[in-house]
Amino acid sequence: MSTDIKKFGTAPVFFTAISTILGAILFLRFGFAVGTLGFWGVILIILLGHLVTIPTALAISEIATNKRVEGGGEYFIISRSFGLNIGATIGIALFFSQAISVAFYVIAFTEAFEFLFNYIAENFGFVLPRQAVSLPVMAGLAVLIIKKGANLGVKALYFVVAILFISLIMFFLGSTGHADESTFNLAKAELRNPQDFFVVFAIIFPAFTGMTAGVGLSGDLRKPSVSIPLGTTLATFSGMIIYFFVVYKLAKSVAVEDLLEHQLIMARIALGGVIVIPLGLAASTISSALGSVMVAPRTLQAIALDRAFPSKKINYWLAKGRTGDNEPVNASLVTSIIAFVFVALGDVNAVASIISMFFMVTYGSLCLISFLNHFGSSPSYRPSFKSRWYISLTGFVVAVWVMFKISTPYALLSFGLIAAIYLYVDYYHKSRKGFASIFANALFQLNRNLQVMIQKKQSKKEKREWRPSAICISKDSFKRDKAFRLLNWISYKYGFGTYLHHIVGYYSKSTNEQAQFEHKKLLEHVNNIENHVYIDTLISPSNTSAIAQAIQIPGIAGMENNMVIFEYDKENPKNLPEIIDNFALVSSGDFDICVLASSNREIPYKKGIHIWINSLDTENANLMVLLGFIISGHPDWKKGHIQIFNICRPDDEDKTKKAMDELVLSGRLPISGKNIRLLVQEQNVSAKSIINEHSAIAGLTLIGIREELVKKEKEKLFEGYHELGTILFVHSKDQKPIE
Repeated sequence: MSTDIKKFGTAPVFFTAISTILGAILFLRFGFAVGTLGFWGVILIILLGHLVTIPTALAISEIATNKRVEGGGEYFIISRSFGLNIGATIGIALFFSQAISVAFYVIAFTEAFEFLFNYIAENFGFVLPRQAVSLPVMAGLAVLIIKKGANLGVKALYFVVAILFISLIMFFLGSTGHADESTFNLAKAELRNPQDFFVVFAIIFPAFTGMTAGVGLSGDLRKPSVSIPLGTTLATFSGMIIYFFVVYKLAKSVAVEDLLEHQLIMARIALGGVIVIPLGLAASTISSALGSVMVAPRTLQAIALDRAFPSKKINYWLAKGRTGDNEPVNASLVTSIIAFVFVALGDVNAVASIISMFFMVTYGSLCLISFLNHFGSSPSYRPSFKSRWYISLTGFVVAVWVMFKISTPYALLSFGLIAAIYLYVDYYHKSRKGFASIFANALFQLNRNLQVMIQKKQSKKEKREWRPSAICISKDSFKRDKAFRLLNWISYKYGFGTYLHHIVGYYSKSTNEQAQFEHKKLLEHVNNIENHVYIDTLISPSNTSAIAQAIQIPGIAGMENNMVIFEYDKENPKNLPEIIDNFALVSSGDFDICVLASSNREIPYKKGIHIWINSLDTENANLMVLLGFIISGHPDWKKGHIQIFNICRPDDEDKTKKAMDELVLSGRLPISGKNIRLLVQEQNVSAKSIINEHSAIAGLTLIGIREELVKKEKEKLFEGYHELGTILFVHSKDQKPIE
């Protein structure tokens, strides 16, 4: 397409927006609004509405000055920021809102002929249907756009905007007898019927939606980066200022009863109002309809150009433009048909709220995009005009809040329809990314800032609250999954877990490809379970080098790792010597160490967790108790229970029992006394035989180990528990406080 086809400047953007802002709602409903809520009530509506529209106008201006906005306007901005699937979802909703808006404005246009309907009813006793005027007008509008396109539409736009401004000038110049006698002033202005605030807001808000109307012409503009910010922002603020003066004029000039009774009350105020105001209403509504009927087809054309619809023929037909000027003739035809249907119904009140909802979704999306770009934009995002992140965030939050305040059922229906459209589009375009990089970038930036903040806070604290942040390293991820399950139990509520699948070898292209393949396979393997563990791969030639690398990796949650979990097959402990050889290496880094002896038996969760402590092993005791409670918090263990066994010598029985009772009574050991058993170790009876006797049926058994015994006894320390199932050997670097 040659550049000379894109021929419009800033004026069409401004006039398209301002003619919609100062449209049908202004003439037909502002009087009713002032009569219902009073001066300050409508002022609050204007301010609240512009808490959405001003941030949206600034957001559009920001995004439009970053890169050239092509055809489709708002749709182009959303789809290139959120991705094509989400963009198409919101774009389809936006298109229907714009198409139905055409019908809304045409129906409102017929109210300019109220005198004709009244005359026929009074003189002929016949109620002429509104469709007698609205359908021919819609037909003429459709022919105008389909045959002549946006060029003629813009020329007509200048004409009707001129009439609109003349009408408003005559309105402000007019006066009434009530105004001469009125003592109205801002100090005495009222706020009436606050319970009806959001009902009236829903009626008034469509007037504010016009501020983005000109963005849809982006594909026909010479310089969108200049015309869109200037035209949109100027129209938004100009419209808001005019609204204030109109509300003041209405409140000062007319009694409350007349404001509520007469729809075209502005005609009683304006100079020559009987002619001027209906003419202004006709001009404003037809200009709004012109704006919508020019913008909606371009939105649909842009959606089709992105192949959003499942049929190639439909996409091609809708995207096809007229030779010479690329006018979206087919998309205009579809827009006209949709508008015809709603014009024929004669009343769009039932769908007016849902239209507002779709516009709110669009505006909220635009504000959200601008907000996210402040934190997660790529280096190429360098707009010449910049909004502020808190302004964009305000627009997004207010848009969502207002949707639910207007009508919770309509808001839920809107989100339901949006979700249904997204699922439909995503089903046919599975290869497209559902979310654009803007989300991931924003989350990465947020995570980074949180980690830096946590690091700064923790560096100031002498004593940190303990919670497990564990690393598990395993070469046998596809043989046994108990290590992963243990890490997932620890990470479910209180802890953090990183699972590292060790690939033995030197880093190379082939091992990197293997790592990527096995990483994907692991993620698919855990896809169907509730997973709270971060999974990654580690390429290293030996177990020792892998451990040395792993213990230096920063915690995924920004918290330093404080625990390392090893795992071996209890029935075939061929990698146990490697674990023992590297025990001292890990311990030198002040890590707590857990060694999981995985049994081939399935874990009987209902039998619970058994924790074995003794009076000579106080450092490990607290960590085992804490781990027991953390693990039991996972849903897998919901039917199980914790039992604590304390082995002591005969001479220490009374002392140990008293100490345990004190812990239970003080709450430092949050467990019932009936679940604590004190076992006396007789002479010539080993601790291992006692454990085998009492925990043979346990789901998981926790046993404390000390570093000096690991060095001395090596594999023998872990042997001799043939009656037990899965065992977790625990070594605590220091004594953990139980508050």
